[in-house]
Amino acid sequence: MLAIVAALGALLGAAALPCAPARAQTTAALPFPPPVQERVSVLNARLGLHPDKTRLVLELTDSVPFTVSVHGSPYRVVVDLPDVSWPGGNTVMAGKGVVARYRFEGRDGGASRLVVETDGPARVVESYLIPPRDGFKPRFVLDVARTTPAQFAASPPVAATTSTASVSREVARPPAKRDPIVPVAAALPPPVPPRAAPVPEKPMIVVDPGHGGVDPGAVGVGGVYEKDITLAMARELKRQLEGSGRYRVRLTRDKDVFIRLRDRVAIARESNADLFLSLHADSIGSANMRGLSIYTLSDRASDREAEMLAAKENRADALAGMDLSSENDLVASILIDLAQRDTMNHSKRFANMALEHLGREVKLIPNKPHRQAGFAVLTAPDMPSALVEMGYLSSPQDVSLLSKSAHREKLGRGMVRTIDAYFKWLTGVQKS
Repeated sequence: MLAIVAALGALLGAAALPCAPARAQTTAALPFPPPVQERVSVLNARLGLHPDKTRLVLELTDSVPFTVSVHGSPYRVVVDLPDVSWPGGNTVMAGKGVVARYRFEGRDGGASRLVVETDGPARVVESYLIPPRDGFKPRFVLDVARTTPAQFAASPPVAATTSTASVSREVARPPAKRDPIVPVAAALPPPVPPRAAPVPEKPMIVVDPGHGGVDPGAVGVGGVYEKDITLAMARELKRQLEGSGRYRVRLTRDKDVFIRLRDRVAIARESNADLFLSLHADSIGSANMRGLSIYTLSDRASDREAEMLAAKENRADALAGMDLSSENDLVASILIDLAQRDTMNHSKRFANMALEHLGREVKLIPNKPHRQAGFAVLTAPDMPSALVEMGYLSSPQDVSLLSKSAHREKLGRGMVRTIDAYFKWLTGVQKS
């Protein structure tokens, strides 16, 4: 699908340019190299939300040494770099997750600094450089997570697990008594040897158990919570998919926690999901209505989403692998619409296959089991998505079935067969 989008972009003169900067995550100190002939530039920056951390990724034209330090009063993470070019990076940019805002600034003596302000005490989970590979330039990764004021003051320096780099920490104290921060040096990770014939990755399936935490979802007959039913089914589906050896699987949540709807989509997009499945179990006023149904994104909701994605502030992250921020309104709208329509067709294809396979295993609702709606979790323009309503918790029979592991196992087998059929079809489409 992206190949089609890229081809159209070329015809329209839509060459992909660097993305707007994204958010920072923790790094480690490295010795500065001798002066280089060309100035290293930041090509792309993106900020990703995880359930337990916020990740900043910088794509660079070349590897650079760096130093990371954590400060208090105010809480911030500082990444010191050599003289790096980042057009537009000196604009203060709003953050999300742990990151409140961040900015890039030049320093005396030919150095640069990235200042990442956090919304409270934070710790660096990990920081490292990924050498060039798989068609990507070098990438700097910084993971930041929340901590308590007491843990911030008492915790020892954090080590970057991949690069074995360390982070120096400055504890919040009155400015007059503040000690200087001494960065600790660490070596760049060794380059990864080139691979002549990399093995294709297995498809990534992201399964989203609906609701969770303070949001129980529907409350069914006997006091059953939708959030518990969806999590149990997601775990069963993950077990079967991974057991097949054909897929990689990630759950948006694997415990009883609350995750915002847009964050669920962000988790899937950050995982480069090939398919996103959100699991739910509805409840209505009638105990007689029962059966499974599947939702895909409606055309009307698709049009609203496309309009939002085409807004200039959203274009850098509108489509995975493409930066539309430099394109004019017409080009950006055409590319987004093309990608979105292709994605919706794939989603509908999956839904029809699912009803064919699942209909052999479980009861479907009698009227239009494939439906369309504007669910927020279905709005990614570049990721086939479907929402599976596994049954009605207002139906005593559906509640009884969904509460049994044998029924969930049967439902899981039907979903695995559907996913197998979908990727077999997709492989044929891509080869034709």
